Amino acid sequence: MKKAVLAFSGGLDTSFCALYLKEELGYDVITVTVDTGGFTKEELKNIEKRAEDLKVYRHYIIDAKNFVYKNFISYIIKANSMRGGVYPLSVGAERVAQAIEVVKIAKKEKAEALAHGSTGAGNDQVRFDVSFNVLAPELKILTPVRSLGWSRTHEAEWLKSRGIEIDPTVKDYSYNEGLWGTTIGGRQTHNPWDFPPEEVFIKTAFPKNIDRESIEIIIDFENGLPTALNGKTMDGIEIIQNLNELAGKWGIGRGIHIGDTIFGIKGRIIFEAPAPIILITAHKELEKLVLSKQQRFWKDHLGQVYGDMLHEAQYFDPVMRDIEAMIDSSQKYVRGSAKVQFRERSFLVTGVKSPNSMIKTELATYGEVQNLWDWRDAEGFCKVYGIPQRLFNLVNPDFIDKLTEK
Repeated sequence: MKKAVLAFSGGLDTSFCALYLKEELGYDVITVTVDTGGFTKEELKNIEKRAEDLKVYRHYIIDAKNFVYKNFISYIIKANSMRGGVYPLSVGAERVAQAIEVVKIAKKEKAEALAHGSTGAGNDQVRFDVSFNVLAPELKILTPVRSLGWSRTHEAEWLKSRGIEIDPTVKDYSYNEGLWGTTIGGRQTHNPWDFPPEEVFIKTAFPKNIDRESIEIIIDFENGLPTALNGKTMDGIEIIQNLNELAGKWGIGRGIHIGDTIFGIKGRIIFEAPAPIILITAHKELEKLVLSKQQRFWKDHLGQVYGDMLHEAQYFDPVMRDIEAMIDSSQKYVRGSAKVQFRERSFLVTGVKSPNSMIKTELATYGEVQNLWDWRDAEGFCKVYGIPQRLFNLVNPDFIDKLTEK
């Protein structure tokens, strides 16, 4: 019998897909759950049980946390990528990782089709479809939820008639959780004037009736990536997990992002991302200490381009490898430590240090003394630096007159 490999979360949509592909389209269905940091062990067991209840041909659980960190998160940190200046790309890139693993299984199982449970309204369908088409253009893409356009209630009733009961209730909020943060959608996110109640926030719920002054932590970096927390060496994933827990207890890391979707409409999400926000901010401050002006300018510019392309399903474009090469080159001397102070619902990078620091007080102190030039050099520089403006206004005297008239 022909085989279809389905990206499977165990929820209503993907459960519906699994049974529909099997009964209506005649496929042996292979389900693949890709753990990118958003599942507990208990949740993975429940998903496996759901696959068994659906009587799928075979079920896979793939641990992709290391892949996500190495290929996506590490570059988001080094690039300081923040969508709209606020959102650290918490979930989007993980869909690409999930698609990659689904394709790997499809090739291993010699399947004829790939499938996902995305609707026709969001970005995820683009991420899955683009990845599938790039990696396995010879395979058919099946999307029952998108193609049929059924309501969640209709899906649930169809499943119930076949002995599978899943609550179809559309809750007030939907959560997408991964290693790099959680996104939350629903109710108040649809109105750009509204803000959700405190109980919506899970990772950043600040305990009540606790009097805290502040604490300081130290994050060490090497080649632009975090290597230690408070003097304890850890891998990147451990640092993210520890920071999420520690900073989350201070109510740090929540935010709201309004942005342009891949389809061109506006979208708004809430997010909880303590570790991403802290790591990017600390990394950026350390870069200010060690990189040249032009390095920072061009790397930050390309970092924004990189983040936008990653978010918009363009990971496989070869220019992304070119940008990664530039980003990697820029991080050679980004080593040192950042000191971060936590207060209730806020944090501040209070200090940075590096063996490659370009602040050298013995050579020059801003606004005070310097040993790299004398007063005559400064006088000449000031005169030459203003020549383009001076020349333009000599040629066009009316221009400066209009600027200075009252």
